[in-house]
Amino acid sequence: MSKSIMDWVDARLPVTALIKSQATEYPTPKNLNYWWVFGSLALFCLIVMLLTGLFLAMHYKPDANLAFDAVEHIMRDVNYGWLLRYMHANGATFFFMTVYIHILRGMYYGSHRAPREILWWFGIIIFFLLMATAFMGYVLPWGQMSYWGAAVITNLMSAIPVVGEELVVWIWGGFAVGDPTLNRFFALHFLLPFVIFGVVIVHLWALHAVHSNNPDGIELDEHKDTIPFHPYITIKDLFSMGVFLLVYCAFVFFIPNFFLEPDNYIPANPMQTPAHIVPEWYFLPFYAILRSIDFLGSYSKLAGVIAMIAAIAILFILPFLDRSPVRSFRYRPLSRQLFWIFVIDCFLLGWVGYNPADATRFNGALPLIVVGRTCTAIYFGYFILLWIITAFDIEKPQPVPKSL
Repeated sequence: MSKSIMDWVDARLPVTALIKSQATEYPTPKNLNYWWVFGSLALFCLIVMLLTGLFLAMHYKPDANLAFDAVEHIMRDVNYGWLLRYMHANGATFFFMTVYIHILRGMYYGSHRAPREILWWFGIIIFFLLMATAFMGYVLPWGQMSYWGAAVITNLMSAIPVVGEELVVWIWGGFAVGDPTLNRFFALHFLLPFVIFGVVIVHLWALHAVHSNNPDGIELDEHKDTIPFHPYITIKDLFSMGVFLLVYCAFVFFIPNFFLEPDNYIPANPMQTPAHIVPEWYFLPFYAILRSIDFLGSYSKLAGVIAMIAAIAILFILPFLDRSPVRSFRYRPLSRQLFWIFVIDCFLLGWVGYNPADATRFNGALPLIVVGRTCTAIYFGYFILLWIITAFDIEKPQPVPKSL
């Protein structure tokens, strides 16, 4: 009977054929390693964030006088509200972890190279949207760090010539961060995840159009170099998801406030500035770049904003900077060394962003701002050096296999 029903449906809407071609029998490189599971994990995180956010929105009140108490109400009075809130708050952290690893994996194995440039661009668009959504969500608890984080970051728009001041007032909905700002951020924070989900669908469409890259970065023979997505890749994804859930649940149930700022458990007070305003950890490298440029002197505020945006936007032109005939860094020793320097530099930028701008290290001999400027130069220098060594044939790749 079930077969008859499916036959009737397939005659009108070929669901079974679509599932076979795009899922179960979709040809996948047979040498994919566990670095390829982070795309699936990122999609899982997005679904968790959508569902938990939907239920949290049912109890949240986007009012400057009620928002902080509404979060406390969710935590204390709503059945399993504490679980929803901790899943959502820690879900953002794990979402960014999976996305960062997913991006770095693509950079290492050349997944941004032709013919996957559009696939890569959609991924970076998702990253931009994700950062905007996370920033607006960070404001909603309306604690001290939420309020002052919103005030500092939105005020950066004032650096834009001519229209900057008016743009800040338009974003705020007034002459200071307040109730209109909170309402706008709540509306956008609720809407943008659905936009992200739509772009993710297009991202997957682009992936299936050009097929997955592989650790060797070579073009594959579909008949002898690929395997069906199910069960070979699905079992790997399920195993990875099990490990992921163990770590995720450990944070949710045992150390849920590990990534949260203590100051955000204090109601927002426009009359009292926190001693040290710091964003969430996933913004810290870009915050460090902004701050490093912003301390250079006059007109540096605009330069800092441009540098911060350029730190992400430069990923759009990465497919054209890397001109090596070999995609994967597995066969490119010099590019591989530069890549790991870049990764370490990103961690250092995060550390710089976490510390106060006027902090010093090594018995006060080295101002942290100097470390930040050096790391910022290394960050952008990576892309310049990658272009130089590939455009002028400085790097000599190792032999690449013709087939798996």
